[in-house]
Amino acid sequence: MRFLRPKRALIGAALHTGFLLAAVDYSMAAPNDYRFELVETQPAGPRKTNVAVRLVHVPDMKPVAGAILLETSMGPAMAEMPANVISLPSSHAELYRFQIETVMAGKWALYLVARVRGEAEPVRGSVTFHVAK
Repeated sequence: MRFLRPKRALIGAALHTGFLLAAVDYSMAAPNDYRFELVETQPAGPRKTNVAVRLVHVPDMKPVAGAILLETSMGPAMAEMPANVISLPSSHAELYRFQIETVMAGKWALYLVARVRGEAEPVRGSVTFHVAK
């Protein structure tokens, strides 16, 4: 009978640890729990467009403030053609602003990679918008 107690304690500890690990796995977010959303576009001069984007945590639809943008790139939505992307200051922590210099009008895509606090992997996404002549 003396040997049953340590076995029960070990089984109980293992079950408790398993439940804690399961809870941690379900509470962790994944990079695909986020998406970038286009907030606004404004012409900013010849061949220039100002773009505002926000990053949203999809499960609760709340904007994410303070993400660190690691990479931005541009291109027409259908072809390979570079465009210049310049980060602009923003008055709101959850908005990310850019000035895009394009060579032609049409549908363009802004590709973004961001680091979100608490996430092991970077968040990747894109927004598309129309550039006027």
